[in-house]
Amino acid sequence: MENLTSLFNSQTSIYLLYAASFLGGLVASVSPCSLSMLPLIIGYIGGYSKEKPLKTLLQMIVFVMGSSVVFAIIGGICAITGKVFIGNPYFALIVASIILIMGLRILEIIDFDVPVIIKQIPQNNVNNDIIYPFILGAVFALIGTPCSTPILASIMGFASISASIKNAIIMLFLFSIGQGLILILAGFLTSKLKTSEKFYKISENIMKISGILLVLVAVYIYYKIFGAVLVK
Repeated sequence: MENLTSLFNSQTSIYLLYAASFLGGLVASVSPCSLSMLPLIIGYIGGYSKEKPLKTLLQMIVFVMGSSVVFAIIGGICAITGKVFIGNPYFALIVASIILIMGLRILEIIDFDVPVIIKQIPQNNVNNDIIYPFILGAVFALIGTPCSTPILASIMGFASISASIKNAIIMLFLFSIGQGLILILAGFLTSKLKTSEKFYKISENIMKISGILLVLVAVYIYYKIFGAVLVK
């Protein structure tokens, strides 16, 4: 377990985890499920006003900031949890299993539904450009979405294994920024937001690649755990 922990805490590995967290957010945002939710989220937060694209853009940025703050807190909690169980190979085994299950879920080899807590979101009838989008972003981060849950759960697993509060906060923050970029772009281009079958096909392939990578990472963690046991 010490070998595994040192691996995730090396400087090169941390930068790779930062990049993976940001890319994980991007992948989650371009999944077919997430793309289908874009018009709904934009409609709830900023409406579809063609005359005020900058206002909608501002609301999308604040929405992403609300999510980022909550995700950063979640990252800290993951690191604290990892510190509690650090040195326990069973903890790393559980994390690897979660990553493996999430990878298989993305690849649709196994299937399970992620419960949706909020069925209907109140519209922004008070015309508040800051408070409402920020709170709504925080709520979305807390409840999680079925679209991003597999990748998010994997990033949280990496954050737990790293057992570094600073690194874990940065990882989850970067995930949120990556996930929110397409929202910000869509908020700026609300009048031109269209769906493309070709783009959906590309996003499906991206999700499959990410699923394969998660499975490979889980297998690698298994190897590090059981390899260390066999050597002893």
